[in-house]
Amino acid sequence: MELIDNELKLRPFRVSDSKRLAEFCNNKNIWDNLRDYIPFPYTEKNATEYIGYCQSETPQLTFAIEFSGEFAGSIGLVRQADVYKLTAEIGYWIGEPYWGLGIATKAVRLITEYGFNHLGLVRIYTGVFDFNKASQRVLEKAGFKLECIFEKSVFKNDKICDEYRYGLINKNATQHMV
Repeated sequence: MELIDNELKLRPFRVSDSKRLAEFCNNKNIWDNLRDYIPFPYTEKNATEYIGYCQSETPQLTFAIEFSGEFAGSIGLVRQADVYKLTAEIGYWIGEPYWGLGIATKAVRLITEYGFNHLGLVRIYTGVFDFNKASQRVLEKAGFKLECIFEKSVFKNDKICDEYRYGLINKNATQHMV
């Protein structure tokens, strides 16, 4: 499945993305805004394993972000379980050469539409480190609302910081599921 907005495309990962994926994820400026389960340094072997995982998803939840025909980043949804089964957490990053071009905002809008319209999600949320003002702005431009701030809840790069929690509700969702 591909999701398209002019020069931006969300598409399945390809094995040929591995070199650029490793290059982007091996950048500390990227890694500083990601969770620690993403390895650093990041190798082509890490990239190949990640791509294999993404290619095995059914339904597809993780996409490569392509801008003007070039691999530019990644975005995905993590479906929640149990009573949260109609909720997903969104995660994304953009390669540094593509920062400031509005790519993340368009990608967030596309995957949110996909989550609501094709996966039947009612709510999509995410947590952003307090120092990541660019990502906070992306979410706000994409229609997400700041729901709360979890004070001193994140330990990243030997610092304790706040997490800003954003969410968006599918206005077309029904109150009761049949």
